[in-house]
Amino acid sequence: MKKIEHIGIAVKDLEKSNELFTRLLGKSHYKIEEVGNEGVRTSFFDIGTNKIELLEGTNENSPISKFIAKKGEGIHHIAFAVDDILSEVKRLKKEGFIVLNETPKKGADQKLVVFLHPKSTNGVLIELCQEID
Repeated sequence: MKKIEHIGIAVKDLEKSNELFTRLLGKSHYKIEEVGNEGVRTSFFDIGTNKIELLEGTNENSPISKFIAKKGEGIHHIAFAVDDILSEVKRLKKEGFIVLNETPKKGADQKLVVFLHPKSTNGVLIELCQEID
C-alpha cells in the first residue's frame, strides 16, 4: 500500500457538510460525484497528499444511509492507494482478511475499489483504491 488515499465520512446532508468542511479546512471541495450503483453522492476535499470524501446516501437502502441509521454520521472508511488492486486482494486474502468484493468495481474519483470487511480489520471498513488509466 502506498498511502492513505482518503478518509470517507458519512453525512446526512452533503450541502450542509460541504459548508462545514469548507469552513473547517479553509478551502472548497473540488468535485461532487454520484456513484449510482452504490446509491451515494460524494464530495472531495484535497488536503495535501490526502483527501476527505463526504458521502451522502441517495436512497434509504444505500450502504451509507444504512450506516447512518445504525451508527450516525461519522467516519465510514479509510481508503489506501494501491498500484495493483488484484495483487493486493490476493495478498490480503492469503493473510486472512475478508474481502467484500473480490472483483474491483468503479468507484468515485476515477478509481477501481475493493472493500475489506470490518470484522477482519478491527472494526474499520478498509477501501483499496487504484487509479483508472
